[in-house]
Amino acid sequence: MVSCGTGDSPFVIRPYPVQVPRHLKYTHLEDVRMTQLAQVAAASRLLAPHDHTLILIDHQSQMAFPLRSIDVGALRNNVGLLAKTAVGFSVSTIVTTVAAKSFSGPLFPEITAELEDREAIDRTTMNAWEDANVIARVNEIGKRRLVIAGLWTSVCIVGPVLSALEQGLETYVIADACGDVSIEAHECAMQRMIQAGAQPMTSLQYLLELQRDWARGETYALTTGIARDKAGGYGIGIQYAKAMFGAQEGGH
Repeated sequence: MVSCGTGDSPFVIRPYPVQVPRHLKYTHLEDVRMTQLAQVAAASRLLAPHDHTLILIDHQSQMAFPLRSIDVGALRNNVGLLAKTAVGFSVSTIVTTVAAKSFSGPLFPEITAELEDREAIDRTTMNAWEDANVIARVNEIGKRRLVIAGLWTSVCIVGPVLSALEQGLETYVIADACGDVSIEAHECAMQRMIQAGAQPMTSLQYLLELQRDWARGETYALTTGIARDKAGGYGIGIQYAKAMFGAQEGGH
């Protein structure tokens, strides 16, 4: 309380009472010391090699012919990156095709070269989630987290993604390993899935998220090797740093 004024007429300024929110009150000093804003831990939404199933859908010749949302060469490169990553990190993987013998044709060679022992499940349904054999394989693997990529985004990817989300499965979509007949068709499909709860990512992001620490020596050469061959300018940078300076990620 502060008194101000002159003579016999002082006036008093009283301090305004400050209310401390209940959640900010501490009863012991130890509570303040022990409270930590951050911890050394990865977010639960980050992917790990063992915790999900990768599903590659309809990366076939006929499905690629009318693509306009992504260059077919870039798409094949990204799909190849995914296939190499899946094999290298031992990710549970399902490959499925639609009308392979009667219309859509063979899988991209980037898939068959890496997953030659993986028999593709052929379907008649546009939505893989309406095919009993696909669902049986998903259930056999038994993982509630899915990573999905394929053609076309607006049909054969939207269908299973929305269906899986509705059934309570956590679902990621690798946007640059998908494609459609127009940019608008691809973008509208991506937004529709995101609004429903799907988590978008890219093929290179997928690779690096599985590695996540350059100190993981058992997959270091695998990761940098895939990146060098498939990751565009980043891959050239890896090659350059090694050749010019002997430099490597993480000091390996």
